[in-house]
Amino acid sequence: MAEVYNLPSLNLKVSPFLTEASVIRCVNMERDMIGAWKKRPGYTTYLGTANGNAIDSLFTYTQNNGTTFWNYRASGGIVYSSEQGTGAWIITGNGTMTAGTPVMSGVSLTSGSNTLMIGDGVLATRHTLTGTSFTDTTSAPIARGFQPYQQRMYTIGTASSMFWSNVGTATDWTNDSSSVEIPGPGRLHTLMKINDRLVPTKNYGNMYRWDGFNMVDMSTNLGPTSPVSIGTTEGFAFWLNRLGEFSYGGDKPEIISNAIERIIYNDAGEGIIGTTFDNAPGIVHRYDYYLSVGTVTDDLTDETLSNAVLSYDFQLNEHRVYSFANRPTAWLSYRDASGDQQLVFGAGSQVYTFGGTQTTDSGATIESVLEFVIHGGTPGKDKDWKYCTFIFNPGCQAKIQIAAENTFTKGKKKWVDLGSAEDGVVEYKPSGLTSKLLFVKIYEASRNARFHFYGFSYEANVINRR
Repeated sequence: MAEVYNLPSLNLKVSPFLTEASVIRCVNMERDMIGAWKKRPGYTTYLGTANGNAIDSLFTYTQNNGTTFWNYRASGGIVYSSEQGTGAWIITGNGTMTAGTPVMSGVSLTSGSNTLMIGDGVLATRHTLTGTSFTDTTSAPIARGFQPYQQRMYTIGTASSMFWSNVGTATDWTNDSSSVEIPGPGRLHTLMKINDRLVPTKNYGNMYRWDGFNMVDMSTNLGPTSPVSIGTTEGFAFWLNRLGEFSYGGDKPEIISNAIERIIYNDAGEGIIGTTFDNAPGIVHRYDYYLSVGTVTDDLTDETLSNAVLSYDFQLNEHRVYSFANRPTAWLSYRDASGDQQLVFGAGSQVYTFGGTQTTDSGATIESVLEFVIHGGTPGKDKDWKYCTFIFNPGCQAKIQIAAENTFTKGKKKWVDLGSAEDGVVEYKPSGLTSKLLFVKIYEASRNARFHFYGFSYEANVINRR
């Protein structure tokens, strides 16, 4: 007899036979408490569709009075704003940008009025103090990526130069302003501020560190391949590289995606497609990093995920995989007028609010799956399966299937329905059920309350054969 009430997270890097029960598929699930799982929340529409064009960027601007802010969307080459995040989308004055190109933004931290800067690397750099209309920053270079640092605004140009403004202002790029050429192959790609240092990176992945006086070559090519994949919090940055997801706290980039490496790239060529590495959007919200990567297939279960969002919980060092009804093309985490942190994303021409009490993806059902394999500590021997007990929250609508097999091959699993988990406990006492492995699939696609799965117990006798 064995009891498992600490089901591990998804980890496709290690052998599924190293633990009592290994999760091999986890779609649209998140942690309830440590050891338990629950279905993820859904999302609902946020404001209207503005001009009906695809959303390239989302960003926010909070004035230093601490109360007034605007949320922005860039779609079809036009920047729209929503005052306090609740007003209708309205066209922002002088907000015409390049359609299909992300708009980068940054807010100065100088004394006096803080200034929002925007640029797309094609048209003139612009700024606003009012939130409702932009002014061309005529002395600033055409730029993309802005970071306030040491009372100046820094930005990267269209080649390999990093520029900075006059001290104490983000709009004067003539007086006491200069630039530095970043060496190495490629052009400047992103600009981050981590651990009180600026970190410019190039599109070849090479990274540098700047303290206001010295430029240090970090001797790595593990920088971001997608400039919009960067999420930051608590002095750490997260991003996507063609070798995986990385984190950075000021020393060297460290890979964090080993557990889901098969989803990012695999021998079957069914991971993230090449161009997505260059434009996948990401964000940090609270203690989770979200990354939208399109359609992917891992080569262990051979299951395909559409509109996949990879979620990394950096408190627990665990990965989750979501499949949305709509593919996110831009993210924004912002603090609303009530002081609550909200997560929104753009997909198509609509912006959505993710999380809370939502139980559907804007009306579409959320299909969640938790699949794991049990081997009883002896994966190479046949077992006579005696009974299984699964524990849920009462009243849920989850269902269970099992498959007694000797192979991981998707097409050879013969699933047997055990029924609904509505009563909170599902017991199964098979007769004559033998195999080396027992696969368990918990699934649900309701529009109602999210289900919680706490763990299971089972008994099996090893069949010793001569």
